[in-house]
Formats: sequence, C-alpha cells, structure tokens
Amino acid sequence: MKSAPSTNPGPRPAQFLARRRSLLVALLVILALGVAGGAFAWYKFFREEPQPEWITSDPDMRFKYGSIGAERDAGIPYWIFYVLPRMFPEKLPGPGGYAAFGVVWEEGQELPVGFSKKVVGFPRVANNCASCHTTSYRTQADAAPVFVPTGPNHTLNLWAFFRFLVDCAKDPRFKADNLMTEINLVTDLSFIDRLLYRFVIIPITRKRLLEREQQFAWLYREDFPPWGRGRDDAMNLTKYFMIRWPMDDSFGPTDMPSLWNLGKYRADQGMRMNFAGDSHDASSVVIDSALGLLGAPPKDNAEFLGEVRWLIEYVSAKRAPPYPFAIDTAAASRGKQVFASTCAGCHASARTGTVIPLAEVGTSPERVGTWNERAAREANAVVAGMGIERPGLVEAPLTGYVAAFLDGIWLRAPYLHNGSVPTLRDLLEPPVQRPASFWRGYDVYDPDRVGFVSSGAEAERSGTRHEVSARGGGNQGHVFGTALPAADKADLLEYLKTL
Repeated sequence: MKSAPSTNPGPRPAQFLARRRSLLVALLVILALGVAGGAFAWYKFFREEPQPEWITSDPDMRFKYGSIGAERDAGIPYWIFYVLPRMFPEKLPGPGGYAAFGVVWEEGQELPVGFSKKVVGFPRVANNCASCHTTSYRTQADAAPVFVPTGPNHTLNLWAFFRFLVDCAKDPRFKADNLMTEINLVTDLSFIDRLLYRFVIIPITRKRLLEREQQFAWLYREDFPPWGRGRDDAMNLTKYFMIRWPMDDSFGPTDMPSLWNLGKYRADQGMRMNFAGDSHDASSVVIDSALGLLGAPPKDNAEFLGEVRWLIEYVSAKRAPPYPFAIDTAAASRGKQVFASTCAGCHASARTGTVIPLAEVGTSPERVGTWNERAAREANAVVAGMGIERPGLVEAPLTGYVAAFLDGIWLRAPYLHNGSVPTLRDLLEPPVQRPASFWRGYDVYDPDRVGFVSSGAEAERSGTRHEVSARGGGNQGHVFGTALPAADKADLLEYLKTL
C-alpha cells in the first residue's frame, strides 16, 4: 500500500534565508561586542603610553623618574597613591605626607625622585633605582639641597614606606566608598573611570597590597629593630620576594650604596659586588635589583635587558661629586702619605673590590648571615627560568666584606657596611669611643667631622635613632688607623675629602 504524499512542503527558501541572516547578524553583533569589549579592556587596563620627553631625553631625569616597567605589576594606581597619606596620616612616620619617609624631592616635581609615573591603562606609580640611589645634602641649615643621582639615599626610611602600604591595605577604611570620596576631592574622573576605580581598580589594589603582607612579615617582628633611614635588608628582600623562602631569623640591614663609577668593579680581576661579595658583577646586581622592583618576570626580556644596559652605562659613566668645601691642600698632601701606609693596602690595591675575611675586618657579621650558597642557587634558577642570562649570585659561602673603593667617600656617611659610624672622624676612633647612638637621616653636612650632622634637635627631628647595641647595628671592627696620632688623623681626613 502506498503512503500518502506529504503535505508539509518544509521551510520556504525565503524563510530559511531570513533565519540564516538573523543568526549571522546575531553572531556579528556578538563578535563586535567582544571585539569592542576587548578593545575597551585593553585601552583602560593595558595600553602603555610613553613617558614625556622631559624625562626620556635627559639621562639624569630618566634615571630619576624613568620607568623600568615596574608599573605593570608592582605599580599603584596614581590616584590611590595620591590620597593614601590624606586618608591614613597616622600611619606615616611623621608629618608632611610622603616627605615623611625622607624621600628626595626636587622643587616643582610632582613625585619624589625614584618614583616613576606611567600610563598602563591608567596612570600608575612605581619605584625605580633612583629611590635608593639618589642622595641630597645641604652645606648649611639655610642652604638649598644639592641632589646627586647615583648617590646613596641616606634619608630614605624604606622600612616605614613598605609598612605604610601594607598597613593602609589592612585598615578597614581602605574601601571604595572612602577612597572615592577622597579621590573626588582632588580630581574629576570620568563616569567610566569612577566605575572602574570603584569596582575594579580599588579592590584589586587592596588585594595586591595585602599579598605583600606575608613577604614583609619580618618587618613586623618585635625582636628586629627598624632599619632606620638610609638602610635596607637587601638579601632578605631577595629571599622573601624572589625565591619566596619562609621567614627565618636572619637580620642584616646595610647602608644604601652609591652607584657612581660602578664600572670600576671588574669581575675579570676577581672583584665582587654587594657588601658581602655575593654577586659576580654589576650587570647581575642591576638585573636582580630591577627584577625586585618589577615584582614579576619582565613582560619583554629584550626590552628589560635594554633598560638594564642603559642603566649600567649611565652609572658607569657617572663620577663621584667633588667635595663642596675648602680643602687644606698641604694637609691633604701629608694625608696622602698616611693613606698609603694605613689604608691603601685594602682600598687602593689588588685587594680593592675583593672580599676581606670577617676575622680580619672584624665588623658586624649579621649581613653575612642573611645569605648562603643554597639561596644563591635558587635565586639564579629563578632568573634563569625567566630566560635571562647573567653571571648571577655567587654560589659559595660568604666569608667577609668587600674592600670598597673610596671615591666620593665624603658623601657616603654613615660608615661601615651597616652604617653604624656617623662620620669618618668617628671611624678613626677605637670602637669603644665611637658614638653608641646617633641620629641618621639629617642632610646638613659636617665638614669638620666629615659626615652628616647626627646630633642635636634638628637631627633628632629629621632622623631615626641608631643604637649600636641593637641587632644589626654594631659598630665594632675596622680598627685600621685608630691608633694614629691626632695630627695624622686630621691629615688623613683632609686627603679623604679629595677622593
């Protein structure tokens, strides 16, 4: 029996085509929305704008304010950075906003030296090398400050700055409503930017800052004293931020070093870098320091290493500034002979730039105890995993401290690797006669004692107290020259001013 013919003719061609067109239009709309959304996200969060020419075209300005790429992962949104001191003044170490941290701040500049501002989607603030390696001094209390790029920042309270950021994020007032109230008082963001700050940027910033709390845990230990102005605990920073070790009991703050004439350290002549000789050469030091500031692997290794090469060329070409006061040339000439017989054996010989055994120099061992061979291997592996080649950190036990070159020694106070002796005149006294406590971080220079003024009301107001009895603060050792006659000491000091 034959089946009846179907009476359903199926979709008409016109209806079928219309349906296809509708689906195609819907897909195109979805695609367009996706592209538009992606473009919007890229523009608002990831696009990078070059810094202004006044920064990039001048080498000193580039060093002081130029970006090394840290804004991408370690940067703080500009307007959050701007209002934090207004919201949390009680968490600052003193009055004056960010100036309370002892940052070097040039008149007329929007940000302190060593703070870079760059648009990565939105304006962000990060640090560069100059934050720790630009110094300032005044020849007298009523004089204008003189700024020296590549000098050691003896006024910076880095310990307090690190804690400030974490403490702000931990405060329950760090939330969108409060921050937006403060931001709206100082700028007029667009409607879209206000939404982005409120619902995306502020919550992410708080999360990122809170993530640092564990890495900064040793800054909160009551048995570890504050570093004080002009010091940092460099190798513990490397342990806790680069190789992510759990906190141990080591503690070894040291002075911020100068970077001028860095090319004088020659790895091919057996010289080592860093206070304890834990790095092979200048490129390794700059790479590791820059990676610490980035807070993440570089976005582009070629770009990053290009910036490192520029930095090395810049600091290698810089020379120590001349002593700004009068020098007794006759005394300096006599002092040169004293230097040759007393100091040159370590500081102007084949030993210069090499490690002097701890038993010989006799200074505080705390810095040596913050690092070891295993830490060096793991740190080198982390950097190699990023695809970056460098001689790296020395995979050997630390045994002492590097005999430093003395160029610009007049501006590198306080002295010894941990900054425990305020002036060169004090350094030429036996340890028991050196100051047991003094104030670090005042920028008025004392040409008689050859160092910064470290006592008195103004030094106390501007500085942090250094106690040599506190852990990591000992002023023992380096007794070379302490037995010289007073006249020879005076002549030697005069000669040291000429270096």
